[in-house]
Amino acid sequence: MILVRAIVRPEKKYVLLEELSAAGFHAATVVDVVGRGKQMGIKIGDVVYDEIPKSLIMIAVSNEDKEAIVALILKYAKSSGAGSFGDGKIFISTIDEVYTVSSGATGL
Repeated sequence: MILVRAIVRPEKKYVLLEELSAAGFHAATVVDVVGRGKQMGIKIGDVVYDEIPKSLIMIAVSNEDKEAIVALILKYAKSSGAGSFGDGKIFISTIDEVYTVSSGATGL
């Protein structure tokens, strides 16, 4: 199993969640976050905004679904056809174990 964490622009959150659900990936955890990337924020006039709003979408899936999830995120999280600075990042991590709290069952 893997955990896919995608940091995306807030305005792309709902489109991405709809497309993931349409592809059969219904379960996701979404957290509104702030941060900055390599560009170290945005400078407008004399003011630097270094806490840029983003959305963090976390999805636990089987290893076989990794390519499909990544492809959907890359397709629907871009701000334009070619993409732009600040469109986000995708992080993939291995999950060792999963437990359902209510039943104690293991696995997804």
